[in-house]
Amino acid sequence: MQKELYDFMRLNKAGSFMQSDCWCHVKDNWINERIVLRDSQGDITACMLVLIKKMPVFNTAFMYSPRGPICDFGNTSVLNALLEEVKKLQKKYNAFMLKTDPAFESGDSAAAELINLGFRYASDKVGYQNVQCRENYILELEGKTEDEIFAQFKSKYRYNIRLALKKGVVCRHYGAERVDEFFELLQETAARDGFKIRQKAYYVKMLSAFGNHGRLYLCHLGDIPLSGAVVVNYAGKTHYVYGASSSQYRDYMPNYLMQWEIIKWALETECTLYSFEGIPYYDDENHPNYGVYRFKRGFNGRVLNFAGEFDYVFKPAVFKTVNSFLKMMGKKTL
Repeated sequence: MQKELYDFMRLNKAGSFMQSDCWCHVKDNWINERIVLRDSQGDITACMLVLIKKMPVFNTAFMYSPRGPICDFGNTSVLNALLEEVKKLQKKYNAFMLKTDPAFESGDSAAAELINLGFRYASDKVGYQNVQCRENYILELEGKTEDEIFAQFKSKYRYNIRLALKKGVVCRHYGAERVDEFFELLQETAARDGFKIRQKAYYVKMLSAFGNHGRLYLCHLGDIPLSGAVVVNYAGKTHYVYGASSSQYRDYMPNYLMQWEIIKWALETECTLYSFEGIPYYDDENHPNYGVYRFKRGFNGRVLNFAGEFDYVFKPAVFKTVNSFLKMMGKKTL
């Protein structure tokens, strides 16, 4: 069924690597369950990966479907059938809620369909922190050639890509065997830009889990690593998931070359979309992280704002109690 699911996700614009079996291996500290619906001919009409984490208190569990479900949100009967399957999982694990962050954009009518089904919209709360970044930058590739994509970059970006090559920067892709170099770059980037990173083993696990669907890109000048990225190519979309760069030789423009090499992989594999991923604070020029957006927009894609998170609360009293407990512990509430 794995290929059948992959094909279904590739044909659906909401298909996501976070709904894949590979993601289950990355999130192996969660229990996972998969819901698959079929029509009368046996063809898949919807799928939904649900991750389950048992809570250390209250004898209950939290369920989360990252970028799920994948379905036609205009088909009410499919949505109702999905919810019935979710309710079976709720009983099995005594879950108090399900959180989803589907891959549709802000303003999509699908939001109203979920609310009509009984979901509560969570992302409109003041100060609310989403699990996945809502603000993303994407480059739409469908029907375009490599030359056409390159030509649409800002002229300075095309110049920088050629300059990197002229200066001897080499960009190649690897597997988990070169994670040490990437992790050193990531540590440097995190210290410079002030963000937290995961343990090195996590990036090894991710590359191993995705196999041929994942790559580690590294740019070098001789033996000196200049930039790197962990990339996932799955179900017709390529995602720049984690990136890092050195403060050395920045005028050699390795990041521009690296992005172009990743985009070429997306084109070679007939992906319809390349996601540069998150651009938080893209609408605030005075924010320290605004430079992330400034760099990405030079590739002349577009901003994609996901709708955000929707919660189905099975046990309101437990939901309230768990959130009070998390708040008291100084942790992110649900």
